[in-house]
Amino acid sequence: MKASKKLLAVILAVVVGAMVAGCGGSSPENQELNLGVATGWDENQVVANLTKTLLEEELGYGEVRLTELELGPVFEGVGSGDLDAFQDMWLPNHQAQFSQVENDVVQLSPWYQGQTEFGIGVPTYMTDVNTIPDLNNTDLTQIIGIEPGAVISEKIPDSVIPTYDLNQEYVESSTAGMLSEIERLFNEEEEFAFTPWRPHWMNQKYSENGERMFKFLGDPEDALEELNDAATISTIVNEDLPDEDPVAYAFMENLRLTEDQVNEIENIDPQDYAGATRTWLEDENNRNSLQPAIDAAREAQES
Repeated sequence: MKASKKLLAVILAVVVGAMVAGCGGSSPENQELNLGVATGWDENQVVANLTKTLLEEELGYGEVRLTELELGPVFEGVGSGDLDAFQDMWLPNHQAQFSQVENDVVQLSPWYQGQTEFGIGVPTYMTDVNTIPDLNNTDLTQIIGIEPGAVISEKIPDSVIPTYDLNQEYVESSTAGMLSEIERLFNEEEEFAFTPWRPHWMNQKYSENGERMFKFLGDPEDALEELNDAATISTIVNEDLPDEDPVAYAFMENLRLTEDQVNEIENIDPQDYAGATRTWLEDENNRNSLQPAIDAAREAQES
């Protein structure tokens, strides 16, 4: 009889444990998340830091790590499960990288609610340069670029320069390095060509009376191909995340940001996006604008 009671107690313990696991698993303070961040992509820093801050502060996560890598390894990491998510996939720009992991990830709805642009740009005071081939009518010897892993860092030397037989060479750098150099050139009103995009705080910083101080050059032969198309910016998560962490999944699936919001956060302090995010969230209206994502995550937490 005593043995039977002990056996019943063990069975009940197993059943209760299984029920608890089925209702959300471990408590929030034990939850961890590992987000991949592409080196040099400022809007990625913004959305990742917002996700980290709100999951930790509003939803009780123990730790949300941000792992910075070049673009290719970030996609590979989400596909393999070493990373849980990447929140800055541009399509069609990143189609090649996405295709390599498509069967191992889940793509979420686009979080960015705005217009994107990417290409080669010059300051507006270069009035006679309006298309990429016009660069050959200048004394420029280079196009100031960004990280080697960026798609545009392949397109310009492999497609754009030979298509237009440009006299310039593409000089890879880093986003920070490019921005530092163009600031100096702007201040000295020198001629230069670089690789701008939006959303990015450069569009707000380099504007006057509401008019941007640089322009994207036309590409009459479509040498930049898919980079000339407006892109969607969305999140990919490892295929197991929706089941293993429905709370983080629900939050990221319902997160939405406008171009103005991204630029506002970036402009606070591009050198400290963790601090810039917290400063931006101190405004109650800003925090309330993200409430739908928080509510969706809480609903998943309670189910």
